[in-house]
Amino acid sequence: MRILVVEDEKKIAGFIKRGLKEEGYAVDVAADGGEGYELASVNDYDLIILDIMLPKCDGVTVCKKLRAEKLETPIIMLTAKTSVQDKVTGLDAGANDYLTKPFAFEELLARMRVLLRRAVQPATRLQVADLALDLLSHKVSRADRDIILSSREFALLEYLMRNTGTVVTRTMISEHVWDIDFDTSTNVIDVYINYLRNKIDADFDQKLIQTIRGRGYMLKE
Repeated sequence: MRILVVEDEKKIAGFIKRGLKEEGYAVDVAADGGEGYELASVNDYDLIILDIMLPKCDGVTVCKKLRAEKLETPIIMLTAKTSVQDKVTGLDAGANDYLTKPFAFEELLARMRVLLRRAVQPATRLQVADLALDLLSHKVSRADRDIILSSREFALLEYLMRNTGTVVTRTMISEHVWDIDFDTSTNVIDVYINYLRNKIDADFDQKLIQTIRGRGYMLKE
């Protein structure tokens, strides 16, 4: 999943980005409201973490503009302000949740999980044939055999499973599994597809990960 963090304080932005990447998310960071609005307008994000006090354009204005354009991506507002009115202002602007600085990273993750479950689907388990992926425990198994994946492999498999039966191009994969700095001219995506094949398909007669020549990949029963 791909997350946009709009935060002008470098230490906080770096802390959030590092933590989210360790959890397997692709993360883009914008340092002001204008840049955040542009990135949110042109890219497909699964969730936006938006500070209120931002240069160029404050977070409340950014949120209102995005909602006016019918963007339904979940938004978590961040702020150092603690008054009830400040929280109400953020929520009225269209934010889904509100987190006051300083905050524990575990709390941010918990709030994200709640919003992502609501936005994507109520189920916490994906299954294709005998391949199962648990979104809460991050466990993967096939035919009841546990499979150990890295965070990036897990994110790639989740994206393929959410799009079962649909061809996903390398561009689509890079936009959802990697961040904005990803070099699309490399063969990294092909390398990770091969990693998955070795772990998911190699020991089974039925091959789930298909290459669609000239187009991309498909997970198919």
